[in-house]
Amino acid sequence: MPSFRSLSLVALSSLALAACGSGGSSGSRDFVRAVGSSTVYPFATAVAEATAKAAGVKSPVIESTGTGAGMKLFCAGLGAQHPDIENASRRMKKSEYEECAKNGVKDIIEIQVGLDGIAFAEGTNGPNMKLTPLDVYKALAANPFGKPNTAKTWADVNPSLPADPILVYGPPSTSGTRDALAELILTKGCETDPAMKALKDTDKDAHKKFCTGVREDGAYVDAGENDNLIVQKIAENPKAIGVFGFSYLEENTTKLKGIPMSGVMPTYASIVDFSYPGARPLYLYVKQGHLNAIKGLKDYVGQWAAAWGPDGYLKAKGMVIAPDDVRAKNAEVAAKFSLMDPSTLK
Repeated sequence: MPSFRSLSLVALSSLALAACGSGGSSGSRDFVRAVGSSTVYPFATAVAEATAKAAGVKSPVIESTGTGAGMKLFCAGLGAQHPDIENASRRMKKSEYEECAKNGVKDIIEIQVGLDGIAFAEGTNGPNMKLTPLDVYKALAANPFGKPNTAKTWADVNPSLPADPILVYGPPSTSGTRDALAELILTKGCETDPAMKALKDTDKDAHKKFCTGVREDGAYVDAGENDNLIVQKIAENPKAIGVFGFSYLEENTTKLKGIPMSGVMPTYASIVDFSYPGARPLYLYVKQGHLNAIKGLKDYVGQWAAAWGPDGYLKAKGMVIAPDDVRAKNAEVAAKFSLMDPSTLK
């Protein structure tokens, strides 16, 4: 039984019960619990089902909370009342690790499980939009280049675009997909202005406000952590655009079509080679202190490594398979449960 930092005797007793699979006492747990990204969610649930069948354990419980909200739950502490795993559609932030460490969660395993793209899409009867990060920034930023956003239509943003009202359904601020939208698309559009790019070195708060703040006047609609709802909304409205993980576009090609970003379509190939501007890695964060205490946790982590290859079942679910060297490196981490080096976080 491993030692748990800063745990009370009650919490230790709960974990001991969980490790034994007794399951009858308040606070004990004999199943894996994961929280986090809605993008990773369909992959995590597939791995959970496979783990239950292969290892003969209770199926892990997967909660779609969004990456940011999931990090808060994950970092709240050690013990059976806290999640074992955080699914993330971006890398853990330095500030998040510091919050984890403050609550005794210092030994964390980081595993890159695959790739994804933050996809822009429209209904099959849409106007064949062609966008750039600058177009998206001018359309969605609350204060593009430091001035209040007055754009009403896409033509106001770029005369070559349709004169349709700007209506984008996307993820909430708690989502890793929203973080990717901010980092990979909005900031790139914002920093086409040299003054905005320079602001990052002189006033980081102002840079963040002007480059990543999203308007709240109805042009951008927070659709919550339900990406299927975004699919439904844009399939029904030919003038609406949706933002979500690539797998949701891949699974709904009869209803949706991808929108090229800087001339590059969101496809499996363009995400693998990172030529598509919205390509991003997907991660799993595991508490080392729970490995021996939570039944099935080691099996669940091992099942990911068995599933993420070119012949694995996650590809059929829409996951973009990481390159050979990345998979080999992370398979070793998953097998040895090697700890993350927090000094590499930003």
